[in-house]
Amino acid sequence: MFSVIYTFDVKPGSENDFVEAWSALTELFKEHAGSGGSRLHKSAAGNYVAYAQWPDRQTREQAAEKLPVEAGPIRNKMHESCRSIGTQFELDTIVDLIRK
Repeated sequence: MFSVIYTFDVKPGSENDFVEAWSALTELFKEHAGSGGSRLHKSAAGNYVAYAQWPDRQTREQAAEKLPVEAGPIRNKMHESCRSIGTQFELDTIVDLIRK
């Protein structure tokens, strides 16, 4: 298992647009690109953090090219709703004790 942790600094007033676009894009990655899904969290400071799972690093690296054309406007909406988006960690799973 390969996991990636992302952070999102969402523009004030754009929270609903961000969550909607993030959710739709995540579903497309699951359906078309082999993603194991993702969880979106919000910190006490108001920033959003997502934890995404992939079967392996290669699947994640090739994922964008497998998305359908409708992913483009969704991705743009997500980016437009954020001041910044960062990849904080790329992680290889050693032990997995999360209940499935």
